[in-house]
Amino acid sequence: MTLNNGARTSHGPTAGAARTPGYAGTLTAACAAVFVAQVANALPVSLNGLFQQDLNTHGSQLTWITAAFMIAVVCFEFTFGVLGDLFGRRRLILAGTALVAAGSTVAALAPDVQVLWIGAALNGLGAGAMFPGSLTSISSVTRSARERAQAVALWSGFLSAGAAVSPLVGGMFAKVGSWRGSFWVLVGLALASMVLTAVLSTESKASEGRRLDIPGQITFAIGLILVLFAAVEGPESGWTTLPVMLAFGIGACFLAAFVLVELGAPSPIFDLKLFRNRAFTVSSVVAVVGMLAFLGACFATSMWLGPVQHQDPIRVAVPFLLLQGPAFLLIPVVSRLLHRVAATWLLTSGFLLIAAGSLLFSRMDVTDTGLGAFVAPSLLIGVGFALTVSSVTAVALNSVPRHLAGMASATTNMLRDLGFVLGPVVVSAVAFSGAGSAFLADLAGAGLNGGQMAAAREIATAGGPIAVNSLPPGAPGSAAQGVALEALGSGFSTAYMVCAVAAVAAAVLTAFGMIGLKGAQGADDAESGAPSSVADGRTPDPVTAR
Repeated sequence: MTLNNGARTSHGPTAGAARTPGYAGTLTAACAAVFVAQVANALPVSLNGLFQQDLNTHGSQLTWITAAFMIAVVCFEFTFGVLGDLFGRRRLILAGTALVAAGSTVAALAPDVQVLWIGAALNGLGAGAMFPGSLTSISSVTRSARERAQAVALWSGFLSAGAAVSPLVGGMFAKVGSWRGSFWVLVGLALASMVLTAVLSTESKASEGRRLDIPGQITFAIGLILVLFAAVEGPESGWTTLPVMLAFGIGACFLAAFVLVELGAPSPIFDLKLFRNRAFTVSSVVAVVGMLAFLGACFATSMWLGPVQHQDPIRVAVPFLLLQGPAFLLIPVVSRLLHRVAATWLLTSGFLLIAAGSLLFSRMDVTDTGLGAFVAPSLLIGVGFALTVSSVTAVALNSVPRHLAGMASATTNMLRDLGFVLGPVVVSAVAFSGAGSAFLADLAGAGLNGGQMAAAREIATAGGPIAVNSLPPGAPGSAAQGVALEALGSGFSTAYMVCAVAAVAAAVLTAFGMIGLKGAQGADDAESGAPSSVADGRTPDPVTAR
């Protein structure tokens, strides 16, 4: 490496060419943007117990706070990727941060949980623009696979830093004032990110062959929203109720229509041809399954400590420093590993660590309110996530030609975030369904008097065991709190086990699906005279490759 007018050079498409102007500023702004987007995502983690107390929420209503955010991200991430290619990634990030500022203001002023859902959805729309916009802006200013891997590792680290810090911010403000204050902090962070993006980031576009796909966007959004609505409401409303069955059926039809629309679209938002590349296909599938396992375990932990055990918000935030912190602290290690170790082994090892941590979580005692039992499983999952989140993104981007980077980054982000939205939905469905069945089965043998048993049964029918578990002492049905607590512990233990199984499935698919693969970026680099790129998912060292 040499210095040229203070700028470090890298061995990109042309050996000895200077690093792209605006690299440092664009990377700084992109990392700040993804940090803010992830703070918005993770903020409710330590506040679920307070939402339940202040807004009188029950199980599915708490799930919808997280789901409203992630559904908005997933539904419109494709279109946001196209808008960034057409009109500029910097403009897209600026619009996204403005939406986060607006959504956080709505949430801070929310008089009830329904308005809080609206704020969460606006935040999700903003984050849905910021995720692909920031990632693609990084790709546009990097000039080699190694530099790209390092930048993606840093970007992923700040994503996890936002998720680690956010619950702590929420817990601190809840301790000294109100949970609403944490949303005002988020407004300030969003405005600061807008300033950084406007001042530091360079504009980039890739409009050739790109245009909006309105039919694809409509069919995808309606289909996904209906299917996820049914999955969230099923445990409390009943899986065989007419609204749930109709939502599943109509949603599935719209998703099938989406696939047909995309196959014939001249400019699809979801180019199915990308999946002809085995590396991209495998990385996409494991992104969904593996991130389902990760965020499912995180959501289960927030519910276990908050609405189930009713612990202090600061204590709720502590395990999340271990769950999310390693991905930020290990940025230098992961960045180096990305170009020295096959991504197959990084991904497989990471998913196995997530599986081991989830398995340990499933063995916890719900009556034990100590935090010691959370240390080992949280660290295992946190390190596993650090190894996987950067690797799966780098493999996806390096497996397609550079001119498809915009679509690939939007698709990769969407699929990762689909795993994120499925995590809480699946965990809620498994935990609350299992808890409801266990509660009704155990209530009969609890030895309660007729009035207490009838009240507990009625409350559980309306709001599930979590409502019984939150009754004040002396209230009708409160004598069944112990039964409800044990039932919830059993339900969430089963949910942790489901997360472990999903992580093992992702590890197996990675181990057997990515062996012997090469990336398309290597072909691009070879055509331009650069060293060859990804082999077995590994990003080469441009210095030693010469």
